[in-house]
Amino acid sequence: MPILEILVVVLGLCLFEIISSVDNAIINAHVLKTLPEKFRKFFLFWGLLIAVFVVRGILPFLIVWLANPAFSFSEVISFVFHPTVEIEAYVEKSRVLLLLAGGVYLFFVFLGWIFLEEKKYAFLAEKFVHRQSVWFYAISSLFITAVVYFSIKVNPILALSAVIGSTAFFITDGFKKNAEEKEKQLLTGNMSSWSKILYLEVLDATFSIDGVIGAFAFTISIPLILLGNGLGAYVVREFTIKGIDLISKFAYLKNGAMYSIGVLGIIMVLESFGHDFPFWLAPISTLTLLVTFLALSVRERKLAEKKVKV
Repeated sequence: MPILEILVVVLGLCLFEIISSVDNAIINAHVLKTLPEKFRKFFLFWGLLIAVFVVRGILPFLIVWLANPAFSFSEVISFVFHPTVEIEAYVEKSRVLLLLAGGVYLFFVFLGWIFLEEKKYAFLAEKFVHRQSVWFYAISSLFITAVVYFSIKVNPILALSAVIGSTAFFITDGFKKNAEEKEKQLLTGNMSSWSKILYLEVLDATFSIDGVIGAFAFTISIPLILLGNGLGAYVVREFTIKGIDLISKFAYLKNGAMYSIGVLGIIMVLESFGHDFPFWLAPISTLTLLVTFLALSVRERKLAEKKVKV
């Protein structure tokens, strides 16, 4: 792979990991404020190691292994660092299964956000769509039905992959909904410091799924995914150290993350049906959305400051 392509992909992965982990950084910052200093330092050091080398380190291998059940988990790990022509050809054939499952999952994440989640509206259309929240279930059902219908015509296993993607969404979405309720207990309850740290680690693992699955829209090279996601996870930890005061300056960053997730989901679904896109499309779309919503956030902040002065 050319060095320019590697740099573009890694940068895109890093940016995507950062913006898709905004919620995680905010929750971490909130909870860490309730912990003694020694526990904060413990979490920020060991938590980073676990987030990068354990969670984000194992998930890509696990996903590739699930998409290639003919190989053992150890064979998948060996292939990543010592590829053979035969295994590489097999993995390439299974790429469409991975892309469709991941694409369906990411697009469902976007639909869940645009229809159901409370948010700071960047556009009037977001407010309108949020008011039609009941349509989330209808649109999601129609989307997965259409994807399965066209998948069966190509390959019945491809249809199963789409269903797995939707199942993964509803399972992880349940964990995230529970996380919102648990955060209040972490902030106001009498949980021990160790219990809070353990819960933050579990929460981090749940939030990391979006970033790891989305990474396959950029590349199926696990070493690049590990590098890009690892750098992104490190930056997220820096956000956590700075606290929510820094993150809150960018009011629409979450919006940018969700639109990026939606775009990547569509790219992955289309690629699974044979559409080819240039390697730079995913990174450039992520960067464009990030810059756009950062600019909207800065403008919003300036307008708010002017109102205060008046």
